Amino acid sequence: MARKRPKGVVGVGWACFASAMLGRTEHVPMSKDYPDTMVRRTSFEAGGGLGWRISALESPRGQTAPWKIVVVTGSPSWAEYWAPVLAALPQDREMIVVDRPGFGASEPADHVPDLEVQALALSPLLQAAPGQKILLVGQSYGAAIATLMARRYGRRVRGLVLLSGYYGEPGPTARWLLDTGGKALGLIPRDLRNAVLEVTGQPEQLGPVRRALGELRTPIHLIHGDRDDFAPLDAAERLMAGIRARHSIRLTRVEGADHFINDGPTDRLLAALDACVPQPRRLLPPLRWPALPRPDLAALWARMRPDPSRRWTGVAATRETA
Repeated sequence: MARKRPKGVVGVGWACFASAMLGRTEHVPMSKDYPDTMVRRTSFEAGGGLGWRISALESPRGQTAPWKIVVVTGSPSWAEYWAPVLAALPQDREMIVVDRPGFGASEPADHVPDLEVQALALSPLLQAAPGQKILLVGQSYGAAIATLMARRYGRRVRGLVLLSGYYGEPGPTARWLLDTGGKALGLIPRDLRNAVLEVTGQPEQLGPVRRALGELRTPIHLIHGDRDDFAPLDAAERLMAGIRARHSIRLTRVEGADHFINDGPTDRLLAALDACVPQPRRLLPPLRWPALPRPDLAALWARMRPDPSRRWTGVAATRETA
């Protein structure tokens, strides 16, 4: 039985304080509630030669799954909050969820304010096995980073999901967090401090994100809770309304869900993600041969057999003439 996680912005903030007091890099790991065959901790070297070690959770598979779901988490960025989702994933999917640079067990210790640098650092996540397809998920603050990753590595990404996307317009809860945290940067734990700093500096970097959304050839899916008071749904809708995307942008409203959809029922989130997986297309409509009547072989053979009486009559007539 998985233990309960602190939910909401206040709960996450408290988890930061509790982890700092206990000397942990993250809150109590949920991945320990599951065997390594279902959820395990991994790490990789950041892209772009940045020299950082990036930590993540993954769902191991004995055989390569057709689809790999890559999750770029929000702020604060803790992959542990996705452990129940990883454990519930069907065998024909695999998932990797990252602690972004500056959070959890990932390097560096300080925050990384540049969205483009974070997109570059996380680019190794988009490596896939031959024939494997990638669904890229950007959660909250991670939505903007995932968008830049999809623009840079578009051929590797078959679908972009913006889950509870945050685009510089805070709701009341986020506004309270930013105001309170900004006044106490020297007192709050590292992960909470890094979250306040990077979210505060996001708005002036959204120009490239808007351009990327209009340039993407990848299908875009929005999944957003209608009770999100951190990143309001209407803010995301306003942003998308001004985008002339190459593909249609599909919006899924999750009724009764707040900002932390991954903390809700796992089957609801997995169903929403599965709906973003493109269905295989038929190049040609199925051929249907017309039904032909079955031939009457007995009647055909009877017509083709020679008539003995006619043959002998012909011979007799010839002899008489001679």
